[in-house]
Amino acid sequence: MKPRIEEITAKKLIGMRIKTSLAENKTAHLWQKFMSRKDEINSQKNSGYFSVQIFPEDLSFKDFDDKVIFEKWAAVEVKDVDKIPEDMETHTLSAGKYAVFVHHGPVSAFGETLNYIFGIWLPNSDYLLDNREHFEIMGEKYFGPTHPDSEEEVWIPIKDKLPE
Repeated sequence: MKPRIEEITAKKLIGMRIKTSLAENKTAHLWQKFMSRKDEINSQKNSGYFSVQIFPEDLSFKDFDDKVIFEKWAAVEVKDVDKIPEDMETHTLSAGKYAVFVHHGPVSAFGETLNYIFGIWLPNSDYLLDNREHFEIMGEKYFGPTHPDSEEEVWIPIKDKLPE
């Protein structure tokens, strides 16, 4: 699984957010609530659904476990943030360099993709993990969380390693 490397500009999002951990995992509830109201967002770009994770700034991924609290967003990219539906918020996704992987299969196999990214690819790459948002984009090839043929893009924030 070889990623493509992309440099992106900041993106405006509108959506809903929660604080959660992998142990609590309130993600399904967040997405159900968001999807029932997504049509209230008028200025959507046709760029898929964004699942965004914002981790604590001082978190070392060596210390990451299922009890770490982080912010989780269910959102869409928008052209402007002039009209924000009630109970929704805006977030500007940071510009920068990302390694983009494609996860194939159901969400139950997502851990295998993450284990490869953080356990094999990243330590052996020319990059370090950057302290920005991690996100997934669920586009036209995303058929739902349990579908065996689903695809979603996994965007990992990276920065170049300094020469030794």
